[in-house]
Amino acid sequence: MERAEKREFVTELSEVFKASGSVVVAHYAGVTVAQMNDFRSKMRAAGGTVKVAKNRLAKIALQGTESEGMSNLFKGQTLIAYSEDPVTAPKVVMDFAKTNDKVVVLGGAMGATTLTADAVKSLATLPSLDELRGKLLGLLNAPATRVATVVAAPASQLARVFAAYAKKDEEAA
Repeated sequence: MERAEKREFVTELSEVFKASGSVVVAHYAGVTVAQMNDFRSKMRAAGGTVKVAKNRLAKIALQGTESEGMSNLFKGQTLIAYSEDPVTAPKVVMDFAKTNDKVVVLGGAMGATTLTADAVKSLATLPSLDELRGKLLGLLNAPATRVATVVAAPASQLARVFAAYAKKDEEAA
């Protein structure tokens, strides 16, 4: 990498650290190219990104950001997984780490909060933003459905009573 490329990369990475909902740092020593490509495609499908960066450049990019506290995680072969949704990156990384023991989560950051490996694991168990929105809409729609059922119930009962009287009159005639 030339100096200009390094400067551009550091600027880009610094913007990532500032804009991301969460960033996860993990070791990936021993992961094959095919496995890494599979991991990247899973992360992309979920709405996140995986990058491999030089530790020194990542530390420089962290300077002046809220996530500066995680600079001590950049030792050895590290990858950076990030997403706008705070739950997506940890969830995809932890799912991949379950199937591939060579990926070891070191920690990460969520805004100004530095996360330990255990915190990343617990963050991965939370529902995503879209799942929470779906649950909230379900909760809001349920009362409306119940109200409609209660309002419609007397009318349907009246209709059944009238139908029973009509049937009784037909049988009597």
